[in-house]
Amino acid sequence: MAADTREHQQPNELPKGVVIGKDGKPCRSCTSKRDFSSWAQMTKSSLKSGAGSTGAATGAVVGASTAAAAASTFSQTPTTDDCPADVETLGRSTWTLLHSIAATYPKTPSVSQQSDLKTFMGVFSRLYPCWVCAEDFQRYMEKDHIQVGSRDEFGKWLCEAHNAVNVKLGKNTFDCSKWEERWRTGWKDGRCD
Repeated sequence: MAADTREHQQPNELPKGVVIGKDGKPCRSCTSKRDFSSWAQMTKSSLKSGAGSTGAATGAVVGASTAAAAASTFSQTPTTDDCPADVETLGRSTWTLLHSIAATYPKTPSVSQQSDLKTFMGVFSRLYPCWVCAEDFQRYMEKDHIQVGSRDEFGKWLCEAHNAVNVKLGKNTFDCSKWEERWRTGWKDGRCD
């Protein structure tokens, strides 16, 4: 009996925004939930119709009608919070964790604490689930070395790193002079009290 190869089939083209992992398959951690869902719908459709390819996808953009059909299918699907994190959820959660670490980092850390933070950030950047994001952050840390001499120094360095990512994504940047108010003490207007 021949082996079932359907699970390895992919459409020849991928929706815009789908990132291929190092294993040659779409990377859920590197792709938004919407784009991953579009790809999944396309894959299901191609399997039902018998279409598809056994070759690796190259990241080409899908035609407008296919993308629109996939998007409309996605919009009809209820969203759930118990699915694996997409690149956006992962990013928001990661920045929350890192900024919270900065907010609780000592004002005057010991040599050991400084070493621990440098080690953590280095390992973290290598283990991050989105390989594209991980490599980008590693390059950032090579160019702008991590600053761990104090809470304020690390908090501002991290804020600038976050802003660098926001610029690449076309998002607004944050006033890094207010990082501690945003992540440690709460806003002066009392809305966090």
